[in-house]
Amino acid sequence: MVRAFWPILLLVVTAATTASARSVSITRETCEQVVVEHVPDAGVTYQAGVDVNGNPVPPADVQGSPTIVVPQEFSIPITVDLGKRLGIPVDPNDFQSNADIGTLTYKDGQVYFNGQPLQDSDEAALARACQQVMRGN
Repeated sequence: MVRAFWPILLLVVTAATTASARSVSITRETCEQVVVEHVPDAGVTYQAGVDVNGNPVPPADVQGSPTIVVPQEFSIPITVDLGKRLGIPVDPNDFQSNADIGTLTYKDGQVYFNGQPLQDSDEAALARACQQVMRGN
């Protein structure tokens, strides 16, 4: 449903701009209308200090643990072990049965497969703009 809303929003935004002015203002209110917030069922909501059966568990926080900084860009190679998948016994000294399928890359707020965007460029631009607006930038 959200995906169907993007073209309509883009059409409205495009119609609102004049031929001479190509800048578009994206507001928090606009993004809140476009972005659908996920609301999980009460039964699956995280509860600190208890496991799935309600038993108490120690906290996961460890003093002195490093902070993880997520990179702005990263790639994930997609491979398939054909020998294993097809049930063919393979001697790694004779033959490598891994097949390179492609690479997923996250860059500039968009995901690519083998360099091709997995999202329409207008949708991606609107999503990046909304991310910045929602962060307060």
